[in-house]
Amino acid sequence: MTPPEPPDAGRPVRADARRNREKLIAVARAAFTAADDSVPLEGIARDAGVGIGTLYRHFPTREALVEAVYAAELDDVVTSASALLDQHPPEDALRAWMDRYAEFSAAKRGMIATLRTGWGLSGPPTPTTRERITGAIGKILAAGVRTGVFRADAEPDDVTAMLLGVFLSTSATNTPEQIRRLLDLVVDAVRPRAE
Repeated sequence: MTPPEPPDAGRPVRADARRNREKLIAVARAAFTAADDSVPLEGIARDAGVGIGTLYRHFPTREALVEAVYAAELDDVVTSASALLDQHPPEDALRAWMDRYAEFSAAKRGMIATLRTGWGLSGPPTPTTRERITGAIGKILAAGVRTGVFRADAEPDDVTAMLLGVFLSTSATNTPEQIRRLLDLVVDAVRPRAE
């Protein structure tokens, strides 16, 4: 899923317009993570330091804004796998990446009603999202297999399924301590078995 293009797509975007769009996405991301998709658009515009007309120029509907936030979040989660591997050993990179994915999952919960409306009859882009998430996990697992800290038989799709189970089972309580414990168990599950 790619962010919807601004209405003037095809023409060069002025630097101030690009900054406004980025500010709107950042503020909306924080608002949807902290609350839900009933956050007033006027509040998002105000907190981004722009007028409501500027918001609507970039995002003509609430759905367009939510889709842009979702796409930006997904891009950040997926690309963070490589950055974390550059900074940490695979085991630490996986655990840090899972924390980042948990943040994405929390932000998505705040947008889900609007996302469903925007997806309409075409349905959610779940296969693409899941493929991208599984690809990021696969990259980290492969690095861990090469260094011997992860099992060679750990399938990236199985790890994705475990993470989805963690986030689904904790969505009602959203207890950070429990989420951390469960994510630690997922890391333990991909470590080599003791002989």
